[in-house]
Amino acid sequence: MKILVAGASGFIGSHLVRALMAQGHHVIGASRSRDMRTELWAFVRVDFAEVPEPSWWVPHLQGVDVVINAVGIFRETAQQTFEALHHRAPAALFTACAVAGVPLVIQVSALGSDNQAATAYHLSKRAADDALRALPVNAAIVQPSLVYSPQGASARFFNQLAVLPVQVLPQGPVVQPVHLDDVVHGIVALCQSPPASSLTIAFVGPQPLALRQYLAELRQALGMPRPAAVLELPGPLCLSLASIAGRFPGSFVNRDAVSMLLRGNVGDAGNFTRLLGQPPRPVEAFIAPDLAPDLRRQAILGWMLPLMNLSVALVWIWTGIVSLGLYPVADSLQLLNDFGLHGALATLALYTAALLDLALGVLTLTARGRLRRWVLALQLVVIAAYTAMITVRLPQWWLHPYGPISKNLPMVMVIGLLLALEPSRQEKAGR
Repeated sequence: MKILVAGASGFIGSHLVRALMAQGHHVIGASRSRDMRTELWAFVRVDFAEVPEPSWWVPHLQGVDVVINAVGIFRETAQQTFEALHHRAPAALFTACAVAGVPLVIQVSALGSDNQAATAYHLSKRAADDALRALPVNAAIVQPSLVYSPQGASARFFNQLAVLPVQVLPQGPVVQPVHLDDVVHGIVALCQSPPASSLTIAFVGPQPLALRQYLAELRQALGMPRPAAVLELPGPLCLSLASIAGRFPGSFVNRDAVSMLLRGNVGDAGNFTRLLGQPPRPVEAFIAPDLAPDLRRQAILGWMLPLMNLSVALVWIWTGIVSLGLYPVADSLQLLNDFGLHGALATLALYTAALLDLALGVLTLTARGRLRRWVLALQLVVIAAYTAMITVRLPQWWLHPYGPISKNLPMVMVIGLLLALEPSRQEKAGR
């Protein structure tokens, strides 16, 4: 068949493309970027944020047997909004499908995009679902629950929660996670055996699980030796904390995310089981044993790296504050006198170093991209310079019982780790 996949370079879309190509279908990838490893039969460059009109789509849909919309975002930006990417652009595409006579349209929606939808994410998905249902075109609206794949952002987040020694969770959420492979197989099955009439089908795991049970099963699959301690908080408190967390750039947690989690994310697995021809895989089968060690290390680093970054920043900030006067200035100047600096030169050196330390601490928390890499590299240079000068002028500090100089060594290693694991420009672009 000739199948157009919108969102072909995305999380679900890229896996769909590979699966359909493996079945011998002619796949047209529609995406902002052709950043895909699979060689497509054809490619259409399109940005859903620009909301192309139906008339733009119609020529690209001639002779197409199936259109799959797998475009989706979890958080909005100034350039990418739920209204544009989830509602208006898909609705225009669906209208074009009706005009062009496309035999089947598959919409990858989300579980919870129904009459009880309350968040902007669910409401925008529901609006597109309703637009498709209103058109004279055979449609399958698939609504996945939490989709697990080691490459997925949500799966990495839940892996990180699972390996924490203490898990702070909201009370009550029930989820029904589904593996990405089952989602892809279900969509491929719909392409190969189109439904006789339009339908909406929940893509869910075999059974509902309490959130703490889901994390416990992930933790066991990741090879963690002991159960985690679990602290469950009331829903309203979790929503308040999520509102604060959502203000931080890159945070996976915000008020809407927790609100959707508290609502629950479950459905009847019967239709999905029949579509697959077998039950969807349970959580204990999500992680292959040979992948567990690497995923466990990634998950541990996932929550430890932010704490390392915070620790490094606080060391610089606290050192700057102490040097600016919290520690007696006279004593600081005496230390510089021992180093060979006197009078105005010593005062200048003290306050210059203090302000540099403060700046490095603040930038460790706020800098992004190339600037962040430069800040981390500068920290290594500053520590190396401090250590070299002290070693030459005051070597006795190496023999101090509190180890004020030798403690630079683990500090250097932590900063070096942060620098080494800082994503490259290409990695950030591919997220």
